[in-house]
Amino acid sequence: MRISTNVGIGIDRPRTIPEIVEETRRAADLGLGGAWWAERHTADALTAATVAGLAVPELPLGTAVVTTYPRHPLALASQALTVQAATGNRLTLGIGPGHKQQVEKALGMNFDRPARHVREYLSALMPLLHGESVEFKGEIHHVTGQIRTPGAQPPSVLLAALGPVMLRTAGELADGTVTVWTGVRTVATHVAPLITAAADAAGRPAPKVVVNLPIAVTDDPDGARSWIAEHFGASRSVPSYRALFEREGVGGAEDVVVVGDERHVDKQLRRFADAGATEFIAVPFGSDGQITRTLTVLGDLNKPG
Repeated sequence: MRISTNVGIGIDRPRTIPEIVEETRRAADLGLGGAWWAERHTADALTAATVAGLAVPELPLGTAVVTTYPRHPLALASQALTVQAATGNRLTLGIGPGHKQQVEKALGMNFDRPARHVREYLSALMPLLHGESVEFKGEIHHVTGQIRTPGAQPPSVLLAALGPVMLRTAGELADGTVTVWTGVRTVATHVAPLITAAADAAGRPAPKVVVNLPIAVTDDPDGARSWIAEHFGASRSVPSYRALFEREGVGGAEDVVVVGDERHVDKQLRRFADAGATEFIAVPFGSDGQITRTLTVLGDLNKPG
């Protein structure tokens, strides 16, 4: 299992572009497997990935995730392929529909039938990313066009999928899934089996299962969990996340994060790998010293041998 990290997330405050570049450079220097960007209404994830990718060569880049609703498939395909051409084809494109409150309140759009929206979206997006001419007329999306970007290869596409329908769609149409707030039990008994079965049935390669979670190497795990409860306790109010916590048999976000000393964190990450995760995106948190300790340990764990 590859161990990567989220950069530029700015839990405490928005990060500047130079800070994002420096976080990316540190990830590469410490030996982490990749840098990933979330969409948090600060710096644009794909633009920031391009800037950082140009400054830090060779490190794999990814989004976890960008929201589909405000982006027409033609627009996202063009942007993603431009990132590919600029960075030497290092992008993994993680996408997702977002949540009802976000889409309807912030964007003023209708969150009706998100599963249908995603299926149609991928049906148009995937051939566009391969340079094919598309004429798609669905119930929600109408897409006619072609994107031709010299030097760009199709990026791997991951769908943020938590429920059974979305996981089947991810296995059938995408290259895998990227999850958030998923514990080991949920990955082993729900995410990995469902998406793998769907990919097998569709004749697709084994899907990627990317787990995205806060993590802290610390001698005060109770304090770290309290920090998560304070900052992310509202996640339980999101129906899809609440269903995940119930499936895992825990009370909330503070119960699925990875916290503890070096030995405990290593053991927990091995459990995710055994459960079927192919990559772990670390979201380090806490003091600067705690974040440095965490990233240093993860870089060592990611190195071969």
